[in-house]
Amino acid sequence: GSAWGDWALYTDSPLRAFESELGVQAPVGFWDPMGFTKDGDVDAFKRRRESEIKHGRVAMFATMGYIVPEYFKFPGYLSPSLGLKFADVPNGLAAISKVPGLGWAQWFIFCGLVDFGLYRADPDRAPGDYANGGILGVPNASGPMSDEEGRKKKLNSELANGRLAMVAIMGMLFQNGTLGGTSSMWGLGAFEQELGAQAPKDGDALAFRRRRETELKNGRVAMLAAMGYITPEFFKLPGNCATGVPFADIPNGLAAISKVPGAGWCQIILFIGLVEKGLYVYDPSRAPGDFENAGVLGAPNGSTMVEGPDKTKKLNSELANGRLAMMAIIGMMVQDGLTGSAWGDWALYTDSPLRAFESELGVQAPVGFWDPMGFTKDGDVDAFKRRRESEIKHGRVAMFATMGYIVPEYFKFPGYLSPSLGLKFADVPNGLAAISKVPGLGWAQWFIFCGLVDFGLYRADPDRAPGDYANGGILGVPNASGPMSDEEGRKKKLNSELANGRLAMVAIMGMLFQNGT
Repeated sequence: GSAWGDWALYTDSPLRAFESELGVQAPVGFWDPMGFTKDGDVDAFKRRRESEIKHGRVAMFATMGYIVPEYFKFPGYLSPSLGLKFADVPNGLAAISKVPGLGWAQWFIFCGLVDFGLYRADPDRAPGDYANGGILGVPNASGPMSDEEGRKKKLNSELANGRLAMVAIMGMLFQNGTLGGTSSMWGLGAFEQELGAQAPKDGDALAFRRRRETELKNGRVAMLAAMGYITPEFFKLPGNCATGVPFADIPNGLAAISKVPGAGWCQIILFIGLVEKGLYVYDPSRAPGDFENAGVLGAPNGSTMVEGPDKTKKLNSELANGRLAMMAIIGMMVQDGLTGSAWGDWALYTDSPLRAFESELGVQAPVGFWDPMGFTKDGDVDAFKRRRESEIKHGRVAMFATMGYIVPEYFKFPGYLSPSLGLKFADVPNGLAAISKVPGLGWAQWFIFCGLVDFGLYRADPDRAPGDYANGGILGVPNASGPMSDEEGRKKKLNSELANGRLAMVAIMGMLFQNGT
């Protein structure tokens, strides 16, 4: 009922009926994103709470049932007649196949006796509270707890643990069904020991080896390439290259390509071919990337590393560094192509469509020119001016509207707004409620006034900057003052107007929403 209203006054909220219920815990509070409780139906809420508690309790048992057999199983026989030992029953979903028909019948009868006999729902009691259920659900007649706060805390804990268990058991079932057993619940099967590996879903070992071979080769090339980009920034060979061009005159990065003669390209291709097909030949009997002629660091010196944790650590480092280098070299090449240098200043990216507008008003630190939706990427100046005109107009209206919300909270004119209707200014409510007090002729006056301002006094002129009107003086007052002679001061104030207008647009939307709800 007010633009500055306390949310606690939103008494018509359907959530009010349940916000003091168990399970409403910080930091989320009463959370119902699907709106099941928006009708305020208490019976429906109790039915859902009953289901939530029951599912949570079953899920806690099920979660424990998944975990315990990993560490302990009963000795002896589960079914002497079938010769089935507890130790022979697999964990997880696979155990279902071991349950005989009579076993399933026993389960259904047991669950039925518990659900319809021992723990029977009573509409006169709270959801999940059974006459025969003591503390922790043990039918020992103990309880209820005398400490009300302690009881509430423990019931809240039960709900929270049950919710967690429902998520946990679904995750366990899904992982068990996907991986085929609980023994690999924390592993990834055939390739879990591979360097840098995460298992492929299809389990194709040959495809995995081929991809790993490719990854290693690309990573090694990328590391050399990244070094090739960095080194010439700090050091170049003395003397001349084969074409007589001094090494010092060869540019860095992509620009160096233009300096390579045809014979040079032939040498590069021949060299790569000799390395690929001669020195480092792929051997399917060896691990991916492991070549017979390559020693430590790839140098063909016959040295090899001793098997063990240290070798594994270094090979993992190679994979990680290769992955990083692949990202790095792509970034260097993109930056080089756009700015003319691998270490180029982005200010040199002169072909950027954002260049057309980066010096416009409203481009302020720390964001700079911000256009996440890409409206200006086509560089259309006319479209930019039209959007800027709209932004300024909306911002100015929003600033007036925001002030119109705030001022009546502290001041109202004396006397009558409409003598003919006997309507005083003091009788007009604040915010949206004031709309109901405006008579038909009042709305007509508003439309005529806005039209005169928009199409008469402040008319857009394509030869002037957006929002700059011939009849508008400083602060928009039609007094012929302005423009300001201090260009820097003028730019600062126009930037302030844009920033304040943007803030006001957000503010008035918040006020309208809060007032309406």
